[in-house]
Amino acid sequence: MTMNLSSILLTFSLLQAITGAATPTADSTAMAPAGATVLFAGDAMQHQAQLDQALSEGGGKTYDYSECFRWIAPTVTEADYAVVNLEVPLGGGPRYSGYPCFSAPDSYAQALMDAGFDMLLTANNHCLDSGMKAARRTIAALDSLGADHIGTYHDAADREAKVPFVKDINGIRFGFLNYTYGTNGIPARDGMEVALIDRNRIAKEMKQTREAGAEILVVTMHWGIEYVLRENAIQRDLAQFLIDNGADMVIGSHPHVIQPMKMVRDEKRQQDVPVVYSLGNFISNMKTGDTRGGAYMRVRVERDDDGKARVKWADYDTFFCAKPTGKGTNFTVIPSDRTDLIPAAQKEHWRIFDRSSSKVFDAENVNIPRRKKQ
Repeated sequence: MTMNLSSILLTFSLLQAITGAATPTADSTAMAPAGATVLFAGDAMQHQAQLDQALSEGGGKTYDYSECFRWIAPTVTEADYAVVNLEVPLGGGPRYSGYPCFSAPDSYAQALMDAGFDMLLTANNHCLDSGMKAARRTIAALDSLGADHIGTYHDAADREAKVPFVKDINGIRFGFLNYTYGTNGIPARDGMEVALIDRNRIAKEMKQTREAGAEILVVTMHWGIEYVLRENAIQRDLAQFLIDNGADMVIGSHPHVIQPMKMVRDEKRQQDVPVVYSLGNFISNMKTGDTRGGAYMRVRVERDDDGKARVKWADYDTFFCAKPTGKGTNFTVIPSDRTDLIPAAQKEHWRIFDRSSSKVFDAENVNIPRRKKQ
């Protein structure tokens, strides 16, 4: 049966009258409650063995990371926005290097983006490993790949232009900031800017970011003591400083092992602030049990009926970095619900990591539970 436009409109009007339904408008749609889930992961390392395996998988001509994030990608991509710490410069080759002075190919960053990461953090202790030219090239490479990134800048003018960084995610404006405790003793030269932990500068940039329209303020910190499973007093004090200055989330990296996650009550603003002291490694060639895995954290933000965006909940889960077992395999991030994919010879490494991380999280996390899988 064919109906003309008048008939369709008449039918719709009758249905409205019968059901009491209101006609959707642009204004009512814009006022509908909005929400966004943001995911955070820790240190994306690139050791020499990772470089060698990626080159082997690329036939000795290209660096192939296509299998590294295959199993974790669905978790990353289901978030509305995902953030990871890129703990390696993109040096541009032709030679690349692992520890102690890192340099990786652009295809590594591309693989992280293909896995679903939207923002790559660059303020960390390895960002100047390959010199100022490589540090600036990293910025240009991430720009060319279309990645959001913060933490290092070509010069002071570039930092002034790019900070504040405010991102609209599902109609909620998030402001992101990134700082590091240091750069392995390598000073920034020739005007290169690295966002170092300086309380006066941090407070200033937090204020600028809020004034630029950020409804949710996320501060990411590269801090703490390597290989220590609990945060220290300096981290706690700095986290409280960030909360007192208006942070809505505090996300930590650097120790290469996990550290506790806590909802910290901000009595002044009458809200809870998720603080994670360390998410551990995302991918690496580290060998000790506590460094073989890491955690991701998800934070859900929703707009209340009064129009204010607020953190509603946070949760976490863990994963394991399996090492290659020969040609056709690679370093692979494996989520906790797919441990059947871990090579048999590496299962004990997973059990060591799982027991250790669970002991810390179960005893010391505050109102940030393990994610419940469907």
